[in-house]
Amino acid sequence: MRVAVTGASGFCGSAVARLAAATGDEVICCGRRPGPVGEHRRWDAAADAPDLSGVDAVIHLAAAVGDASGDPVFRAVNVDGARRLLDAARGQPVIWVSSASVYSPGPYPEPVREDHPTGGQRSAYGRTKAAGEALAIEAGAVVLRPRAVYGPGDPHLLPRLSRVVRGGRAWLPGPDVPMSLTAVGTLAQACVAALRDGWPAGPYNIADPVVYRRDDVVRAVLGAPVRHVPVALAKAVATASRSRVLTRYAVDQLTDGMVLETSKAAALGFRPPSSLRPDGV
Repeated sequence: MRVAVTGASGFCGSAVARLAAATGDEVICCGRRPGPVGEHRRWDAAADAPDLSGVDAVIHLAAAVGDASGDPVFRAVNVDGARRLLDAARGQPVIWVSSASVYSPGPYPEPVREDHPTGGQRSAYGRTKAAGEALAIEAGAVVLRPRAVYGPGDPHLLPRLSRVVRGGRAWLPGPDVPMSLTAVGTLAQACVAALRDGWPAGPYNIADPVVYRRDDVVRAVLGAPVRHVPVALAKAVATASRSRVLTRYAVDQLTDGMVLETSKAAALGFRPPSSLRPDGV
């Protein structure tokens, strides 16, 4: 197939583009910068529609990502850009990479299924990803919801975790909690499997096959001993501070205990291939 991969120059998009090419697809990378393989078609998701001529299917990963709130760039890319992409892709299968950040804020006493409410997100990223994926679901796309994607070259999870290290210790809000993570290879394989195997339209949680403990992950990745601080104190600091070092969104990510229920994808034969090892990624 001739597969367009949007956001192919980014962390997740480049992994998807490489895997699609390795499994025999002709890859067209749509974005402001060239991807790691295939043809490049320049597309500014915040400004115009992509050129999808001659394309058989689309895997959409282009997104504005981060902890900031109120930034109009998020809406321009994650909502308005989403609408332009869907209009250009009419009649073509679309695999839409969303995020578990679309789910309503926790804590989560039970594993989160795809029918968990969405809305009420505390960041512009979560709100606009939810709005964009709603358009994709209405258009009949397959929507994948990973959580905290990690792997070689990760520009998001590791820097966010690194912010909690001060004086050689990792200062974490509240007690240890369970959590799902998604290896970038797991996400890439899910994108390719959803396209190849013709997954039915709708949302799917995508995560590693194990449930992690937050403190174990931090110790393994950062190599620092863990110390706990009260959640209320961390939230107060995040609310009062204008710094991006500690945001309310970051506190939520570290304390909500989100574990994704992934049986929907498993029922279609998807078996995540990757997981975080105790000695690192």
